[in-house]
Amino acid sequence: MNKTPRGEYPRPNFVRDNWMSLNGTWRFSFDEPVLDKKITVPYVYQCELSGIGTREFHESVWYEREFEIPDTMREKQIILHFGAVDYISRLWVNDVFIGEHKGGQTGFNFDITEAVLQEEKNMIRLHAYDPPFDMDIPRGKQFWEAESRSIFYTPSTGIWQSVWIEAVEADRIENVFVTPMLDEQSVKFEYHLAGDKNSTLDIGISFEGQHITTVSINPGSLNGVITIALDQPGLEAWNFTESHTWSPENPRLFDVQYTLKANGVVNDIVESYFGMRKVAVTNGVFMLNNRPYYQRLILDQGYWPSSLLTASTDEDFIKDITLVKQMGFNGVRKHQKVEDPRFLYHADKMGLLVWGEIGSAYVYTRRYVQNMVNEWLEVIKRDYNHPCIVVWTPLNESWGIHEINTNTAMQSHCKTMYYITKSLDATRLVISNDGWEHTDSDLLTIHDYESDEAILQKRYETMESIINSIPSGRSLYAGDCGYEGQPVLVTEFGGISYQNGSTKNEEGWGYSTAECGNDFLERYKAVVSPLQDSPHIQGFCYTQLTDIEQETNGLLTFTREPKVDPEAIAEITTGKMHIGK
Repeated sequence: MNKTPRGEYPRPNFVRDNWMSLNGTWRFSFDEPVLDKKITVPYVYQCELSGIGTREFHESVWYEREFEIPDTMREKQIILHFGAVDYISRLWVNDVFIGEHKGGQTGFNFDITEAVLQEEKNMIRLHAYDPPFDMDIPRGKQFWEAESRSIFYTPSTGIWQSVWIEAVEADRIENVFVTPMLDEQSVKFEYHLAGDKNSTLDIGISFEGQHITTVSINPGSLNGVITIALDQPGLEAWNFTESHTWSPENPRLFDVQYTLKANGVVNDIVESYFGMRKVAVTNGVFMLNNRPYYQRLILDQGYWPSSLLTASTDEDFIKDITLVKQMGFNGVRKHQKVEDPRFLYHADKMGLLVWGEIGSAYVYTRRYVQNMVNEWLEVIKRDYNHPCIVVWTPLNESWGIHEINTNTAMQSHCKTMYYITKSLDATRLVISNDGWEHTDSDLLTIHDYESDEAILQKRYETMESIINSIPSGRSLYAGDCGYEGQPVLVTEFGGISYQNGSTKNEEGWGYSTAECGNDFLERYKAVVSPLQDSPHIQGFCYTQLTDIEQETNGLLTFTREPKVDPEAIAEITTGKMHIGK
């Protein structure tokens, strides 16, 4: 295995060791390329850690910095990576136009070898265009007004994830999609190579330091598929017990090393990993690794006070995941955000279910459809290999498709997002439209901010009362679609506002309000226990993990301090209803 620490590498499930970060100080300017300011990448200008921290609107921003090719990268091909840039990016290297990327929530890269000077300084220039009032681009919770309000927050413009270069050979591994096949005790590898089609690809698999197998392939083409059985001779007691599967309670990972060789010369080594886990619905029951599994999720929007959408260090992700688990949850619904791959790596490693989602757009046009479909396909491609992701959520609460109940074009779009996701990823469940007005969907998910325990108990006591409910004033199904026995989860609820300490936000709000810590626990129990008591509900997602700007309905403050004892929250979350008076 190569020695690059995954936690330092921006793409931790596909690691090479010959790379260099380009984060740090860049020249910067608004509107025109005068580059008269400085900014700290990868923080957007709207946040404090960027060094600028202004909230004024600018639809065009410019970046520039110099770099030199390290000796270890000389005479190789140089790939320049951007983790995410909001929204349209245009790139030049040494005044040579390299290319353009559209989409603010996923990364992109370019081979810049022909433009790079091997022994002199090189200049990168990036223009990011992010029209703040354009409603048919996917933008999530980024607000189009001067001040944050309601459920919308400060926008993010420009570079907001890491920038780096890596050196590769012409013969290299472009991508590998890894599909665990739990029932078959096998793993499928779909590989995509560049360069010499006669290269040899070695796939080495180990588990917790114990080598399992190495398989050598002479593909004869640049794309191919191989399935590798894990029940290799010589490995004792290899029967896929829980000690080998991945789950939140048992997040075991297999290590993989890909080695590409030609004529005995190693041209590329990539380090990766996978988890053996299976997600399915059997007879209307959500199953993880062929066992019924109750999902206790929390809504996680991934904002920080001083850096907005960008975590400042891996410790930010680790702290969030640690607190989520301490409070009794086994997963998060990443809401209206495509999270940094580093978060997904730590969720893989620490054991946390993740529902993957994309930020919505807000008006339905042909341009919207193209924007959304193209960017969503990039999300699935980027994150396919993370075992933590068990559900995909391409649409939320009919945002961008507000007339879906009667509009057949919007219904078709919703079905398209479901089926195109399934066509690329048959291993996970897909929700057509989280919250209400579902079309074809693997789960029925309901958003319900009712705070009265008695009403919730009655609403969820029978399937008839569930299906006939309209808790948000919107039907659970759109058009002629209807319930077909899918598992039912309440995927937004609660949202109880509670402020403690000396930094109270006078504008803070929630869907109901607690006066003190014990009142909060009583209210939390009142909304959670009816769902736990219902024999028809197979999981829930509480709103939400942290306060965010004017929203004060987090279990944690915006700075990640627990408002009440996490153990008291965990007792309720996991069904142990003991609240001290």
